[in-house]
Amino acid sequence: DEESFCHKYTEINGDIVEIAIYKIPISEKYPKGILYSCVYVREGKRLVAYDNHGKHGPFNDHRHIKEYIESYEFVDQWKLLQDFSEDIRKIKQGVIK
Repeated sequence: DEESFCHKYTEINGDIVEIAIYKIPISEKYPKGILYSCVYVREGKRLVAYDNHGKHGPFNDHRHIKEYIESYEFVDQWKLLQDFSEDIRKIKQGVIK
């Protein structure tokens, strides 16, 4: 439906991009009413991911860059997709190693 977005594709080189964004009821855990997961995988290894599943320290919203996890300031779905795409670009260009 128009309140949810889920898409997975495999690039020519085998890299996988999977995006899932769901509108859910607003709650203490999900104050913006959005549940999301965006992941970029190469050769079975997660290189970039943004999600708000489970707590990592004091924050729900976070991003993974390879093995590193940090808090992420979720603004809206469009900014999330922009930030995720930018990190994928940086991985492909070797800016993030």
